[in-house]
Amino acid sequence: MDINKLIAIIKKKLLEEINIENIIIEDKSFLHKNHIGNQEDKFHLKIIIKSNSLKKMKRIESNKKVYKVIGDELQKFIHSVQILII
Repeated sequence: MDINKLIAIIKKKLLEEINIENIIIEDKSFLHKNHIGNQEDKFHLKIIIKSNSLKKMKRIESNKKVYKVIGDELQKFIHSVQILII
């Protein structure tokens, strides 16, 4: 899958399922290019979410909520994801 398409899908899903004021998704795959186990068809993403509703939750609970929404993409197209809730 194309990274821009993947980012658009993830952004759309998160905005539809969670009360979010702002979201930024960055492709960080280039940082892992030469790492052992790196797969070209799997991406490394950083998701920065501004959300008062997620901020009120414990970190593990807010991350679980995000993981649940993007579960399919995590299994198929994402090697690692960093979630930052502000």
